[in-house]
Amino acid sequence: MNYNKQKMPRAREYRFKIDVYTPATIPMVRLAEYMEEVAKLLGETDHVHFVGLEEGSLQQVVTVEFEAVPKVEDRMTKAQRDEGPTEPIQAIKTINRMLREDNGVGLLGRKRGATIIKFPGRDEKPISLGVISQEGSLDGFVNVVGGDSDPCPVHLKSSDDGQTYLCDASRAIAKELAKHMFDVEIRAQGLGKWLRDDEGKWVLDRFRIRGFDILKDLPLTADVADLRNVPGSEWPNLKDPWHELERIRKGPDSNGHK
Repeated sequence: MNYNKQKMPRAREYRFKIDVYTPATIPMVRLAEYMEEVAKLLGETDHVHFVGLEEGSLQQVVTVEFEAVPKVEDRMTKAQRDEGPTEPIQAIKTINRMLREDNGVGLLGRKRGATIIKFPGRDEKPISLGVISQEGSLDGFVNVVGGDSDPCPVHLKSSDDGQTYLCDASRAIAKELAKHMFDVEIRAQGLGKWLRDDEGKWVLDRFRIRGFDILKDLPLTADVADLRNVPGSEWPNLKDPWHELERIRKGPDSNGHK
């Protein structure tokens, strides 16, 4: 019997480009986040395939099986007009936000063809009702350091609520921060830029890290020992320092004693 070889499905190639990264400089966790949002934007998950990355400015290459192309392009066209499913609409907004965080711009288009979607990223001005700059500090774990720009993007993830703070730092400081990625909690000092959104809430837009300290993860006994070594303090004479720490933590008691 004669068997016909199964033909590979015809496909159209698309490229998602980011100007601020190259394949060698983008952190893997950040690449995964971009890939996830591009997948949400394109849809048709069974017919969309990741091919690879190309050199130069970061280019994520994907192919869409020919039969799914009309649905994918219709999905993208409607999403740009805020029409259709909410997932691709939100994906466009998320990609724009991520690019702005990374100080980049992007585009998605066909191979050697027209650009379908432009992502303004850093050129997009957020809607705000007020801006203030304030010196302060942030505590968190470094989970992203990357990019060719100076200052360099840095992300800190709070150990309390899991919130990610969007920061940047000079290349010299970023180099030192990279040595502590994921391992230790730091306290970053610097200047924060706060925006008041249309709901009246203050949101941290960007934090410029000018220095940092490693936060010690020491047991309470070590804290008490440090307090007892403070010159002129009453801690060396306290019979029950644990009770005193608990009293300080709770504040004034019911009798009004401090």
